[in-house]
Amino acid sequence: MRKVIEGVTEMLLNRNIKPSYQRIKVLEYMMNNRIHPTVDQIYSALQNDIPTLSKSTIYNTLNLFIDAGLVRLITIEENETRYDIDTSNHGHFKCVECGEIYDFSINIDDLEAKGISNFKINDKNVYFRGVCSKCHKM
Repeated sequence: MRKVIEGVTEMLLNRNIKPSYQRIKVLEYMMNNRIHPTVDQIYSALQNDIPTLSKSTIYNTLNLFIDAGLVRLITIEENETRYDIDTSNHGHFKCVECGEIYDFSINIDDLEAKGISNFKINDKNVYFRGVCSKCHKM
């Protein structure tokens, strides 16, 4: 456990982020729960361990992590923001039945986007929505 905390602390320090207890716990949660969580899910998981934790602290922490390149923001549904610890280029599939989000490999750089050759692209995302294999079998 101590090595995990030291590793997380080092990750934060390498990005010039002060490793507060809350930041360490949020990053640990993201690393150990690759479920593309919402702020509410993170808050529910950590509130017993950190009674002084607030949702605004989690939002601020995640925004800091996004700016530092530690976490990626995912908005598949307009009314739901989720966070991904995997910042590499990959796609997401959201099951409309169970709500689970799955990662899948895709070479986003090979996708051809016609008509925007003079545009500056800041972010690349590929999202699919449908029914996952678990729900499809039911």
